[in-house]
Amino acid sequence: MADITRYPFARHLRSSATTHVQHLSKGKVVHTGVGQSFWFRPLSAVLAEIPVDDRELPLLFHARTADYQTVGVQATLTYRFTDPGLAATRIDFSVDQATGRWLATPLEQIAGLLTEAAQQHVLDLMAHTPLTDALTSGATASRDRIAAGLGEDRRLADIGIDVVSVRVVAVRPEPDVEKALQTPARERVQQEADKATYERRALAVERERTISENELQSQIELARREEQLVAQRGTNARRQAQESAAAGAIETTAAADRDEKLAQAKANGTRAMGEARAAAEAASLAAYRDLPQEVLLGLALKELATNLPRIQSLVLTPDLLAPVLARLGGPALPTANAR
Repeated sequence: MADITRYPFARHLRSSATTHVQHLSKGKVVHTGVGQSFWFRPLSAVLAEIPVDDRELPLLFHARTADYQTVGVQATLTYRFTDPGLAATRIDFSVDQATGRWLATPLEQIAGLLTEAAQQHVLDLMAHTPLTDALTSGATASRDRIAAGLGEDRRLADIGIDVVSVRVVAVRPEPDVEKALQTPARERVQQEADKATYERRALAVERERTISENELQSQIELARREEQLVAQRGTNARRQAQESAAAGAIETTAAADRDEKLAQAKANGTRAMGEARAAAEAASLAAYRDLPQEVLLGLALKELATNLPRIQSLVLTPDLLAPVLARLGGPALPTANAR
Protein backbone atom coordinates (compact mmCIF):
# COMPACT_ATOMS: atom_id res chain seq x y z
CA MET A 1 0.00 0.00 0.00
CA ALA A 2 1.35 3.40 -0.99
CA ASP A 3 2.11 5.99 1.65
CA ILE A 4 0.24 9.25 0.87
CA THR A 5 0.96 12.44 2.80
CA ARG A 6 -1.55 15.25 2.61
CA TYR A 7 -0.58 18.91 2.34
CA PRO A 8 -2.62 22.04 1.51
CA PHE A 9 -3.44 22.08 -2.22
CA ALA A 10 -1.14 19.06 -2.90
CA ARG A 11 -0.27 15.58 -1.78
CA HIS A 12 2.80 13.35 -1.88
CA LEU A 13 2.90 9.62 -2.68
CA ARG A 14 5.69 7.20 -1.84
CA SER A 15 5.41 3.56 -2.94
CA SER A 16 7.42 0.46 -2.08
CA ALA A 17 9.81 -1.59 -4.20
CA THR A 18 7.20 -4.32 -4.76
CA THR A 19 4.39 -2.18 -6.10
CA HIS A 20 3.90 -0.55 -9.47
CA VAL A 21 2.20 2.87 -9.29
CA GLN A 22 0.53 4.61 -12.23
CA HIS A 23 -0.38 8.34 -12.09
CA LEU A 24 -2.82 9.66 -14.67
CA SER A 25 -3.77 13.29 -15.05
CA LYS A 26 -6.34 14.40 -17.62
CA GLY A 27 -6.14 10.93 -19.24
CA LYS A 28 -2.38 11.03 -19.70
CA VAL A 29 0.23 9.01 -17.85
CA VAL A 30 2.31 11.32 -15.68
CA HIS A 31 4.18 8.83 -13.50
CA THR A 32 4.47 5.07 -13.85
CA GLY A 33 6.86 2.47 -12.47
CA VAL A 34 8.03 0.61 -9.38
CA GLY A 35 9.08 2.50 -6.28
CA GLN A 36 7.68 5.86 -7.42
CA SER A 37 7.68 8.97 -5.26
CA PHE A 38 6.00 12.15 -6.55
CA TRP A 39 3.68 15.09 -5.82
CA PHE A 40 0.20 15.24 -7.30
CA ARG A 41 -2.94 17.36 -7.19
CA PRO A 42 -5.86 15.34 -5.83
CA LEU A 43 -8.53 16.96 -7.98
CA SER A 44 -6.94 16.01 -11.28
CA ALA A 45 -4.98 12.85 -10.43
CA VAL A 46 -5.96 9.21 -10.90
CA LEU A 47 -3.77 6.69 -9.04
CA ALA A 48 -3.45 2.92 -9.55
CA GLU A 49 -1.25 0.53 -7.55
CA ILE A 50 -0.41 -2.94 -8.91
CA PRO A 51 1.68 -5.41 -6.85
CA VAL A 52 4.59 -6.95 -8.74
CA ASP A 53 5.79 -9.41 -6.11
CA ASP A 54 4.99 -13.16 -6.15
CA ARG A 55 1.57 -13.91 -4.74
CA GLU A 56 0.51 -17.21 -3.14
CA LEU A 57 -3.02 -18.43 -3.81
CA PRO A 58 -4.18 -21.55 -1.90
CA LEU A 59 -6.80 -23.66 -3.68
CA LEU A 60 -9.15 -26.30 -2.30
CA PHE A 61 -11.91 -27.77 -4.44
CA HIS A 62 -13.70 -31.07 -5.04
CA ALA A 63 -13.82 -33.18 -8.18
CA ARG A 64 -15.49 -36.42 -9.25
CA THR A 65 -13.50 -39.30 -10.65
CA ALA A 66 -14.40 -41.66 -13.50
CA ASP A 67 -15.92 -44.15 -11.02
CA TYR A 68 -18.11 -41.43 -9.45
CA GLN A 69 -16.07 -40.90 -6.29
CA THR A 70 -15.50 -37.45 -4.85
CA VAL A 71 -11.95 -36.37 -4.14
CA GLY A 72 -10.59 -33.19 -2.60
CA VAL A 73 -7.68 -31.46 -4.34
CA GLN A 74 -5.47 -29.13 -2.29
CA ALA A 75 -3.07 -26.96 -4.31
CA THR A 76 -1.18 -23.68 -4.20
CA LEU A 77 -0.56 -21.26 -7.10
CA THR A 78 2.22 -18.71 -7.26
CA TYR A 79 1.61 -15.87 -9.73
CA ARG A 80 2.74 -12.33 -10.43
CA PHE A 81 1.90 -9.39 -12.68
CA THR A 82 4.41 -9.26 -15.52
CA ASP A 83 2.73 -6.27 -17.22
CA PRO A 84 1.34 -3.98 -14.50
CA GLY A 85 0.26 -1.29 -17.03
CA LEU A 86 -1.81 -3.81 -18.95
CA ALA A 87 -3.29 -5.19 -15.72
CA ALA A 88 -4.30 -1.64 -14.68
CA THR A 89 -6.29 -1.27 -17.90
CA ARG A 90 -8.17 -4.57 -17.42
CA ILE A 91 -8.77 -4.62 -13.66
CA ASP A 92 -9.57 -1.75 -11.34
CA PHE A 93 -6.43 -1.14 -9.20
CA SER A 94 -7.29 2.48 -8.37
CA VAL A 95 -6.50 3.66 -4.86
CA ASP A 96 -7.99 6.22 -2.51
CA GLN A 97 -5.98 9.44 -2.68
CA ALA A 98 -6.41 10.03 1.02
CA THR A 99 -5.59 6.60 2.47
CA GLY A 100 -3.79 4.76 -0.35
CA ARG A 101 -6.16 1.77 -0.16
CA TRP A 102 -7.77 0.08 -3.14
CA LEU A 103 -11.22 1.31 -3.96
CA ALA A 104 -12.19 -2.14 -5.32
CA THR A 105 -11.05 -5.72 -4.66
CA PRO A 106 -8.72 -6.53 -7.56
CA LEU A 107 -6.83 -9.38 -5.87
CA GLU A 108 -10.08 -11.17 -5.06
CA GLN A 109 -11.07 -10.93 -8.72
CA ILE A 110 -7.72 -12.39 -9.78
CA ALA A 111 -8.03 -15.15 -7.15
CA GLY A 112 -11.50 -16.08 -8.40
CA LEU A 113 -10.30 -16.15 -11.99
CA LEU A 114 -7.31 -18.37 -11.21
CA THR A 115 -9.35 -20.68 -8.97
CA GLU A 116 -12.02 -21.24 -11.60
CA ALA A 117 -9.45 -21.82 -14.33
CA ALA A 118 -7.43 -24.31 -12.26
CA GLN A 119 -10.59 -26.07 -11.05
CA GLN A 120 -11.83 -26.50 -14.59
CA HIS A 121 -8.63 -28.26 -15.65
CA VAL A 122 -8.68 -30.55 -12.61
CA LEU A 123 -12.35 -31.42 -13.13
CA ASP A 124 -11.64 -32.40 -16.73
CA LEU A 125 -8.71 -34.54 -15.62
CA MET A 126 -10.48 -36.31 -12.78
CA ALA A 127 -13.53 -37.06 -14.91
CA HIS A 128 -11.41 -39.50 -16.93
CA THR A 129 -9.32 -40.89 -14.05
CA PRO A 130 -10.33 -43.77 -11.76
CA LEU A 131 -10.14 -43.26 -8.03
CA THR A 132 -7.10 -45.47 -7.48
CA ASP A 133 -5.14 -43.68 -10.22
CA ALA A 134 -6.26 -40.31 -8.86
CA LEU A 135 -4.95 -41.19 -5.42
CA THR A 136 -1.65 -42.62 -6.63
CA SER A 137 -0.68 -40.25 -9.48
CA GLY A 138 -3.42 -37.62 -9.34
CA ALA A 139 -1.25 -35.01 -7.60
CA THR A 140 1.41 -35.03 -10.30
CA ALA A 141 -1.11 -35.20 -13.11
CA SER A 142 -3.17 -32.35 -11.60
CA ARG A 143 -0.08 -30.19 -11.18
CA ASP A 144 1.00 -30.72 -14.78
CA ARG A 145 -2.52 -30.17 -16.11
CA ILE A 146 -3.01 -26.93 -14.12
CA ALA A 147 0.39 -25.56 -15.10
CA ALA A 148 -0.14 -26.37 -18.77
CA GLY A 149 -3.72 -25.09 -18.82
CA LEU A 150 -2.96 -21.79 -17.08
CA GLY A 151 0.11 -21.27 -19.21
CA GLU A 152 -2.05 -21.48 -22.36
CA ASP A 153 -4.91 -19.41 -20.96
CA ARG A 154 -5.26 -16.25 -23.08
CA ARG A 155 -7.23 -14.41 -20.43
CA LEU A 156 -4.28 -14.44 -18.08
CA ALA A 157 -1.95 -13.28 -20.82
CA ASP A 158 -4.36 -10.42 -21.70
CA ILE A 159 -4.36 -9.34 -18.05
CA GLY A 160 -0.60 -9.57 -17.80
CA ILE A 161 -0.49 -12.40 -15.23
CA ASP A 162 2.14 -15.12 -15.27
CA VAL A 163 1.74 -18.32 -13.23
CA VAL A 164 5.16 -18.95 -11.66
CA SER A 165 4.55 -22.38 -10.10
CA VAL A 166 1.83 -24.88 -9.25
CA ARG A 167 2.00 -27.18 -6.25
CA VAL A 168 -0.61 -29.85 -5.58
CA VAL A 169 -0.33 -30.83 -1.93
CA ALA A 170 -2.80 -33.70 -1.77
CA VAL A 171 -5.61 -35.55 -3.53
CA ARG A 172 -7.79 -37.20 -0.91
CA PRO A 173 -11.10 -39.07 -1.10
CA GLU A 174 -13.98 -38.72 1.30
CA PRO A 175 -13.33 -40.00 4.84
CA ASP A 176 -15.46 -43.16 4.55
CA VAL A 177 -13.95 -44.04 1.16
CA GLU A 178 -10.47 -43.35 2.45
CA LYS A 179 -11.10 -45.61 5.42
CA ALA A 180 -12.40 -48.35 3.14
CA LEU A 181 -9.35 -48.01 0.92
CA GLN A 182 -7.04 -48.11 3.90
CA THR A 183 -8.57 -51.37 5.17
CA PRO A 184 -6.85 -53.73 2.64
CA ALA A 185 -3.55 -51.98 3.16
CA ARG A 186 -3.96 -52.23 6.91
CA GLU A 187 -4.88 -55.89 6.56
CA ARG A 188 -1.77 -56.51 4.48
CA VAL A 189 0.34 -54.64 6.98
CA GLN A 190 -1.29 -56.61 9.79
CA GLN A 191 -0.68 -59.85 7.93
CA GLU A 192 2.94 -58.91 7.40
CA ALA A 193 3.19 -58.03 11.07
CA ASP A 194 1.57 -61.35 12.05
CA LYS A 195 3.87 -63.18 9.67
CA ALA A 196 6.86 -61.43 11.18
CA THR A 197 5.55 -62.26 14.65
CA TYR A 198 5.06 -65.93 13.74
CA GLU A 199 8.49 -66.09 12.13
CA ARG A 200 10.00 -64.45 15.19
CA ARG A 201 8.19 -66.91 17.45
CA ALA A 202 9.24 -69.84 15.24
CA LEU A 203 12.79 -68.59 15.31
CA ALA A 204 12.58 -68.20 19.06
CA VAL A 205 11.20 -71.75 19.40
CA GLU A 206 13.94 -73.06 17.14
CA ARG A 207 16.53 -71.25 19.16
CA GLU A 208 15.03 -72.55 22.39
CA ARG A 209 15.05 -76.08 20.94
CA THR A 210 18.67 -75.64 19.92
CA ILE A 211 19.51 -74.34 23.38
CA SER A 212 17.64 -77.26 24.98
CA GLU A 213 19.46 -79.74 22.77
CA ASN A 214 22.75 -78.11 23.62
CA GLU A 215 21.88 -78.26 27.32
CA LEU A 216 20.86 -81.93 26.95
CA GLN A 217 24.07 -82.72 25.10
CA SER A 218 25.98 -80.91 27.81
CA GLN A 219 24.17 -82.91 30.50
CA ILE A 220 24.86 -86.15 28.62
CA GLU A 221 28.50 -85.22 28.26
CA LEU A 222 28.67 -84.29 31.94
CA ALA A 223 26.99 -87.59 32.90
CA ARG A 224 29.43 -89.50 30.68
CA ARG A 225 32.36 -87.70 32.21
CA GLU A 226 30.91 -88.25 35.68
CA GLU A 227 30.59 -91.96 34.86
CA GLN A 228 34.18 -92.01 33.72
CA LEU A 229 35.14 -90.15 36.89
CA VAL A 230 33.26 -92.66 39.08
CA ALA A 231 34.83 -95.56 37.21
CA GLN A 232 38.24 -94.00 37.50
CA ARG A 233 37.69 -93.35 41.20
CA GLY A 234 36.58 -96.99 41.65
CA THR A 235 39.62 -98.16 39.75
CA ASN A 236 41.82 -95.93 41.85
CA ALA A 237 40.15 -97.11 45.06
CA ARG A 238 40.44 -100.75 43.99
CA ARG A 239 44.05 -100.26 43.05
CA GLN A 240 44.66 -98.45 46.30
CA ALA A 241 42.97 -101.30 48.21
CA GLN A 242 45.04 -103.84 46.30
CA GLU A 243 48.17 -101.89 46.97
CA SER A 244 47.19 -101.49 50.61
CA ALA A 245 46.40 -105.22 50.88
CA ALA A 246 49.67 -106.10 49.22
CA ALA A 247 51.52 -103.72 51.48
CA GLY A 248 49.64 -105.17 54.51
CA ALA A 249 50.45 -108.71 53.41
CA ILE A 250 54.08 -107.80 53.01
CA GLU A 251 54.04 -106.07 56.37
CA THR A 252 52.29 -109.04 57.98
CA THR A 253 54.74 -111.47 56.42
CA ALA A 254 57.61 -109.34 57.57
CA ALA A 255 56.13 -109.10 61.08
CA ALA A 256 55.51 -112.85 61.16
CA ASP A 257 59.03 -113.51 59.99
CA ARG A 258 60.32 -111.09 62.55
CA ASP A 259 58.23 -112.64 65.34
CA GLU A 260 59.30 -116.11 64.24
CA LYS A 261 62.91 -115.11 64.25
CA LEU A 262 62.49 -113.42 67.63
CA ALA A 263 60.78 -116.53 69.00
CA GLN A 264 63.50 -118.72 67.60
CA ALA A 265 66.14 -116.45 69.08
CA LYS A 266 64.33 -116.40 72.41
CA ALA A 267 63.92 -120.16 72.29
CA ASN A 268 67.55 -120.58 71.46
CA GLY A 269 68.50 -118.23 74.29
CA THR A 270 66.20 -120.06 76.68
CA ARG A 271 67.56 -123.36 75.50
CA ALA A 272 71.13 -122.16 75.90
CA MET A 273 70.34 -120.75 79.34
CA GLY A 274 68.63 -123.96 80.35
CA GLU A 275 71.53 -125.96 79.07
CA ALA A 276 73.90 -123.69 80.98
CA ARG A 277 71.77 -123.97 84.10
CA ALA A 278 71.57 -127.70 83.60
CA ALA A 279 75.30 -127.87 83.17
CA ALA A 280 75.78 -125.75 86.29
CA GLU A 281 73.31 -127.88 88.20
CA ALA A 282 75.06 -130.98 86.91
CA ALA A 283 78.41 -129.58 87.92
CA SER A 284 76.96 -128.57 91.25
CA LEU A 285 75.42 -131.96 91.77
CA ALA A 286 78.68 -133.54 90.72
CA ALA A 287 80.49 -131.48 93.34
CA TYR A 288 77.91 -132.38 96.01
CA ARG A 289 77.88 -136.03 95.04
CA ASP A 290 81.09 -136.90 96.82
CA LEU A 291 80.38 -134.83 99.96
CA PRO A 292 79.35 -136.55 103.18
CA GLN A 293 75.69 -136.54 104.15
CA GLU A 294 76.26 -134.29 107.07
CA VAL A 295 77.89 -131.66 104.96
CA LEU A 296 75.07 -131.86 102.49
CA LEU A 297 72.60 -131.47 105.30
CA GLY A 298 74.41 -128.44 106.57
CA LEU A 299 74.52 -126.91 103.18
CA ALA A 300 70.81 -127.63 102.81
CA LEU A 301 70.09 -125.98 106.09
CA LYS A 302 72.21 -123.03 105.06
CA GLU A 303 70.38 -122.78 101.83
CA LEU A 304 67.12 -123.16 103.63
CA ALA A 305 68.07 -120.49 106.08
CA THR A 306 68.96 -118.21 103.24
CA ASN A 307 65.59 -118.66 101.59
CA LEU A 308 63.45 -118.69 104.73
CA PRO A 309 61.57 -115.53 105.67
CA ARG A 310 62.65 -113.44 108.68
CA ILE A 311 62.02 -115.26 111.96
CA GLN A 312 61.18 -113.13 114.95
CA SER A 313 61.33 -116.06 117.43
CA LEU A 314 62.23 -119.79 117.23
CA VAL A 315 61.42 -122.56 119.73
CA LEU A 316 63.69 -125.62 119.71
CA THR A 317 62.72 -128.71 121.64
CA PRO A 318 64.88 -131.68 122.54
CA ASP A 319 62.73 -133.82 120.32
CA LEU A 320 63.70 -131.71 117.36
CA LEU A 321 67.40 -131.44 118.04
CA ALA A 322 68.09 -134.94 119.16
CA PRO A 323 67.95 -136.61 115.78
CA VAL A 324 70.04 -133.88 114.24
CA LEU A 325 72.74 -134.11 116.84
CA ALA A 326 72.68 -137.81 116.62
CA ARG A 327 73.40 -137.63 112.95
CA LEU A 328 76.18 -135.17 113.43
CA GLY A 329 77.75 -137.66 115.78
CA GLY A 330 77.90 -135.34 118.73
CA PRO A 331 76.67 -135.93 122.31
CA ALA A 332 73.08 -135.68 123.08
CA LEU A 333 71.98 -132.39 124.52
CA PRO A 334 69.51 -132.06 127.30
CA THR A 335 66.03 -131.00 126.38
CA ALA A 336 65.57 -127.29 126.76
CA ASN A 337 63.50 -124.37 125.40
CA ALA A 338 65.37 -121.72 123.47
CA ARG A 339 64.15 -118.37 122.21
